[in-house]
Amino acid sequence: MSNILFLTVDFVKQQLKDAEGGHDWFHIERVWKNAEAIAQGEDCDPEIVALAALLHDIADSKFHGGDETVGPALARNWLTSKLYPEEKLEHIIAIVENISYKGGKELRTHESIELDVVQDADRLDAIGAIGIARTFNYGGFKNRVIYDPAIPPDLNMTKEEYKKSTAPTINHFYEKLLLLKERMNTTTGKKIALERHRFMESFLDQFYAEWKGLR
Repeated sequence: MSNILFLTVDFVKQQLKDAEGGHDWFHIERVWKNAEAIAQGEDCDPEIVALAALLHDIADSKFHGGDETVGPALARNWLTSKLYPEEKLEHIIAIVENISYKGGKELRTHESIELDVVQDADRLDAIGAIGIARTFNYGGFKNRVIYDPAIPPDLNMTKEEYKKSTAPTINHFYEKLLLLKERMNTTTGKKIALERHRFMESFLDQFYAEWKGLR
């Protein structure tokens, strides 16, 4: 591991030591590992991939009043303090600024294979068994009801409505998680997403059956 990666790991661990369980160091570590695995099949800069993965959720806007500038600014200050090369620094910040789902309706303002890789890695951590666990953990953190049949999912929310939503946790599957399979960028990401998507569908089938008292 290069020195900048070693230092960044320690920095991120310290920054997220009290983070909510779905957006803590272990989330970062999983995304980092997924990104490095996906990057092996792509023509990309592995250091940019690794640093962007490590810094992508350094200050998630959900925990900063919806302010999307906090994370990129913190990442920029960190890399600048380590005299990281300007061109690579700007690339990493662009990834951090563009990785988030944001309701799924906002177009990316930056395009690169490195962004594709890190975005896929982050989205993979939002689906499958880990994605289910993270979703319910965050729902509990926000004191949301698990499910309310009287409140249907809303697929037409604006970005701001999505950020402020207090809907039941189950709704999040339809408003984001089940949509991610079709929004993966890389061949590897698409392949892994398909299996995780099927697992979520199976979970939901079981959930509704148990809700109705059929199993």
